[in-house]
Amino acid sequence: MKLLKILALLIFPLMAMACSSSDSDPVPEPEDSTDVDANVKYPSYTKLVMAGYQGWFAAEGDESNRGWYHYQKNGCGFFPGCTNVDLWPDVREYTKTYETAFRYPDGSSAYVYSPYDESTVDLHFKWMKDYGLDGVHMQRFVGEIKPSNASGKRHFNKVLENALKAARKYERAISVMYDLSGSSPADVAYLYDDWEELQELFNLLDSQENPTYLRHRGKPLVVIWGVGFNDNRAYTTADVTALVDKLKATNKVSIMLGVPYYWRTNGADTEKDAALHALIKKADIIMPWAVGRYDINGYNPNNVAEDVKWCKANGVDYVPLVFPGFSWANMHNDPGLYNSIPRLKGDFLWRQVWGAKLQGASSLYVAMFDEIDEGTAIFKVKNEGDVPLNGDTGLKFTGIEADLETDHYLWLVGQAARWFHGENGYTIAKPTRE
Repeated sequence: MKLLKILALLIFPLMAMACSSSDSDPVPEPEDSTDVDANVKYPSYTKLVMAGYQGWFAAEGDESNRGWYHYQKNGCGFFPGCTNVDLWPDVREYTKTYETAFRYPDGSSAYVYSPYDESTVDLHFKWMKDYGLDGVHMQRFVGEIKPSNASGKRHFNKVLENALKAARKYERAISVMYDLSGSSPADVAYLYDDWEELQELFNLLDSQENPTYLRHRGKPLVVIWGVGFNDNRAYTTADVTALVDKLKATNKVSIMLGVPYYWRTNGADTEKDAALHALIKKADIIMPWAVGRYDINGYNPNNVAEDVKWCKANGVDYVPLVFPGFSWANMHNDPGLYNSIPRLKGDFLWRQVWGAKLQGASSLYVAMFDEIDEGTAIFKVKNEGDVPLNGDTGLKFTGIEADLETDHYLWLVGQAARWFHGENGYTIAKPTRE
């Protein structure tokens, strides 16, 4: 998901207290569902920990015919000194990989993957099951799936097809998440048509064909990200309101909205539009976008507490976002942006997990499963000392800390899921891996 410009960090005192769960049941038992369909495996988002899944990468030589899509930087390409990504995937377990122009210090070739390949998405969902992540929200970029972009639509349809198959196989929750970044008012309106097309293609609402498609409040969940931001978007809150009203009128779906981090107070990243709160009240659940809004010193769990309080008072469910860190130097040709929000071996991520649990959140959104462009990926990526070279202009690839396993952040998110499922023994202290 395209990140907005990093805002100035807010420094708040952090409460130095521990929190552990009093719920002894490790199995998610939804509290808000009216769905009685026995085929439905995930009738509610409650108690789930889910990640965003970009799925937007392509590789030269895969069947998408999109070249190095999203690995490359617009205007130059994908070769040493020119790329859009900061992290490098650990591809040792992949069935299909693609050789790049990048080399390791010993001269050997560096390889990447493509989610257009069914085997790749299958592996990703296997990891979700192995480590305990409940599932993912499949990103669908409206600007890329409209009728004028046939290759984009083909790509995201194929990745979704792969994911639906893998979700059934590994019994992982899945939903469609539309990203409105770069959209026009007409694109926003087209989202409804695309959703209808997906029903025809994949029977998303059929609980026998897609038993793990995520429900919330008894209905299949549709996520719409990107409403209320103050970054001069072409569409308005009114455009999104009309879309939500049209979707709601079918009485077939529930709606989750992705909103700015400071949505409640109309603060730094939020447009000053009174209609935003009215729209939020129409939604079933909201997820504020926290990426880039703080580091470990600026994180303030009281913000979650106030959000939860507002949502409870207005009949809206709430899912806070947590992220492991942030890095986007290669995207901007600026070495000063490597690890601009440090991961701290997972301490930063766990502090947010603890804060969400402390302040009454019942589920989590993790940004992101596979976002190597902006350094938020939790899936397996190379360590910082084991990455390819990136030219001789001061650019490089960053990586996770050298003394961690490449699956460390998958493991840590799995621990968060166990806590939100109800297991005891977790506190503000990051879990120790044996």
